[in-house]
Amino acid sequence: MIRVPEVTARIEAQVPALAGRLGTATQFSVLVQRGQMPQQSPAGFVLPGALSGGVADAMTGLFRQAFDETVAVVLAVRSASDPTGAKAADELTPLIRAVVLAVCGWAPDDALGVFVLNSGDFVGFENGTFIYQIDFKLDDQLRIVP
Repeated sequence: MIRVPEVTARIEAQVPALAGRLGTATQFSVLVQRGQMPQQSPAGFVLPGALSGGVADAMTGLFRQAFDETVAVVLAVRSASDPTGAKAADELTPLIRAVVLAVCGWAPDDALGVFVLNSGDFVGFENGTFIYQIDFKLDDQLRIVP
């Protein structure tokens, strides 16, 4: 479960603009708590999201349950000289597309399903930084031998 490292590696490999510029949930939380924005642009953060369990099936010697796992990618593009954020929005659009194309239809080797786009939304424009969040969902399955 928790596919954050795999998604991070996939984006780093497929989206050159974000190579070496992806942070963790902890790093993102620290910036939010301090009211700061990333110093480099573009920047991104890969965060664990919700787990949602499906129907469970228990047989002799096996427990199975389908589940969905969400991974969020938060993108930040600075545009200090553009108070309206228009330039940042123009730079962010191809970045969003590149991240979606890198993740959708792909799965880690041991997953049963593939990542699909769940949602994407404008988070805000703060201190010259345009912030956008993309949520990806992976359909997978637990298989446990008790």
